[in-house]
Amino acid sequence: MIGFVAVAAVFAALFGLGVLRDRRRFSNAVYLGLAVSFLGLGLLAGIDEAPHGVAETVMVVGLLVLALGPVALAGLLCANGVKMVRKEGRRPANLLSLLAGLGILAMMGLMAAAFATGSKPLGIVVATLLMILGYVSFLFLCFIGYAFLYGRMRIRRDADFVVVLGSGLIGGRRVPPLLASRLERGREVYETLARRREVDRTPVLITSGGQGPDEQLPESHAMAAYLVERGFPAERIVREDRSRTTEENLLFSRDLMEAERPGAECVIVTNNFHAFRAALMARKAGVNGQVVGSPTAAYFWPSATIREFAAVFLEYKAVNLGICGSLVLLGALALAFAG
Repeated sequence: MIGFVAVAAVFAALFGLGVLRDRRRFSNAVYLGLAVSFLGLGLLAGIDEAPHGVAETVMVVGLLVLALGPVALAGLLCANGVKMVRKEGRRPANLLSLLAGLGILAMMGLMAAAFATGSKPLGIVVATLLMILGYVSFLFLCFIGYAFLYGRMRIRRDADFVVVLGSGLIGGRRVPPLLASRLERGREVYETLARRREVDRTPVLITSGGQGPDEQLPESHAMAAYLVERGFPAERIVREDRSRTTEENLLFSRDLMEAERPGAECVIVTNNFHAFRAALMARKAGVNGQVVGSPTAAYFWPSATIREFAAVFLEYKAVNLGICGSLVLLGALALAFAG
């Protein structure tokens, strides 16, 4: 028990140092996940010393979670996937929660088949898939846990710019609810900053978004018009209208900020499910600022979160695909020896 707790303390210290150094690092999420995991192992190792009945209760709860958890999760993901398709359409990105739920059910079916048939090759395949799924699931939980914490960390209140990231327009010219949520959050952040600044250092709000092939005007112009129509001072808005991706949103906005106030700090606004990944991208782009999120409809979260995680997972593909490939190789060797 003491050994596990000591290792957990080491990873907790690395997590704390990482956050102090730069909270926009995925390694912080991994350190947090490892600290929690080893702490949990330590508690389990010492469960024999717990009061009478505690060990039995933990065992029963653990078995129930292992038995019913995957079924419940698969059902919830499938139900959410159907709702997502009905509300948002059948685009591939909207199918992710449904596909994840079906994938869990398929994995459970393979496990049942391996157990029922007693096939050693099938058992090795299932074991290999479970190891890969375990690795990916661990990273996914790290991502979700730290993204939750990141969204609740306080930001500095002396930033010079507020950057609102764009998204697609309805009918090629109207701001959709998702983007309106970002703009309202951006206004709140701007007003908070403005109350704490001198008149000659009033912050500037940058609307960031270019014109897509199916849009009648740049997203940044529609965003600026939305704010001005609702009383926001037009002279405090700068339009970044060249970007087509989030990376370009950040790079081109950085250029505008550096041209006006070199070394200035900013607050970047996007939807809450996108905040942590946007923070990782901002660090990579050399943008001096943190990210805050705006509210998003609950049904949108599962598919959006899976999409965000997949993008981060592939951002570190050399490591992640290397580990997954190694697990596949181990499984292939086991199959070869079994044959």
